[in-house]
Amino acid sequence: MLRNFQLLLRLVVAPADAMSGILDRGSLLFASLAALAVGLVAGSPPGLHFSFYTPLLVLAIAYVPGALLLSVLLGRLGGLAMVFSRDYATLLTCAAMAWAASQIPFLVAAQVLPPEILIWVALACLGYFAVLMFFAVRTVFGTGNGVAAGVVSLSWLPLVVLAFVWGPLSMILRWVASPFFLFYAWYYLGGEFQNLGSGFRSRQNFQRMLEAAAVNPHDGDAQYQLGLIYQQRRRYSDAIQRFQNAVAIDPTETDAHFQLGRIAMDQGRTSDAIARFETVLQLDERHSSSEIHRDLGSAYLAADRLQDARRELEVYTDRREYDPEGLYYYGQVMERSGDPAAARSLYERAVEAARTAPRYRRRLTARWSRLAQKRAAGL
Repeated sequence: MLRNFQLLLRLVVAPADAMSGILDRGSLLFASLAALAVGLVAGSPPGLHFSFYTPLLVLAIAYVPGALLLSVLLGRLGGLAMVFSRDYATLLTCAAMAWAASQIPFLVAAQVLPPEILIWVALACLGYFAVLMFFAVRTVFGTGNGVAAGVVSLSWLPLVVLAFVWGPLSMILRWVASPFFLFYAWYYLGGEFQNLGSGFRSRQNFQRMLEAAAVNPHDGDAQYQLGLIYQQRRRYSDAIQRFQNAVAIDPTETDAHFQLGRIAMDQGRTSDAIARFETVLQLDERHSSSEIHRDLGSAYLAADRLQDARRELEVYTDRREYDPEGLYYYGQVMERSGDPAAARSLYERAVEAARTAPRYRRRLTARWSRLAQKRAAGL
């Protein structure tokens, strides 16, 4: 309980880190009680009349399902049923904690400010809730900043739909609040409700097992797996530390070197990325289905080492001739080398490769198709 309260307060000063902590140690029960507590203390805004449990109810039946649907559509995360069963409880926990944290400033302001000013404070708190939900979506689903911002920007749409049906829905909710109905609903559907939280519990249990295994100073794989978790949540400093621990335990751990190189590229540390990728290439020149050649080639391209980039990307595209990312990088090398005809041919191949990719890969390949079309149009 104390740890969850600390996470709630930490949302105010370090939201990204706090959201990651909620995934590891958060409790849906605590988050729900926190949202109910702030609703009970704050009461209804001026001109509105609803019960203290209404915000949590709105989050559970409209906002979080809508955010899940938007995340699936914008982030192309996979099947909605699978994502819903895996991440609903996780996102609801983060959303309830975010709501409670966003209302703390309002509770403080209500003690000292006149009522006519509180409406502006309430609006500012809603904006703060949107900021916290940006970090929640990005952490839970591992999406990019653009997708997370898009989800939060459109997440008010389910609330508009809910507003139109709130009248008849509130009547139904009062009816289903009957103790007898709730008893039979839990008796027959309790297993389904528990399954909604199984993904959250499994994620937390896996994290605990990895942390326990990481205590072993000779278990580099546990360090690597923890690094992947932190990398997916964009906690790069923690991910780097875990990957470095894995390399210290086993200097031939190519996967850890590879991920350190990718993080270095994301952070603009091109020379560090090249050093890591070259180490991987020396250890296993077919690492990650030869993707080491593609990533090293892109690093050389960023460093303006065009001859080296061409060598690596030529090897990669010979082996993986239908990867639009590799073809796009190779096209850039040829364009900057003064061969627009070859560059245009490679860009066209990248577009075609993305168009004919299997459906499950199109989310990953669409970006490179768009970039290739833009570059080809400028030649």
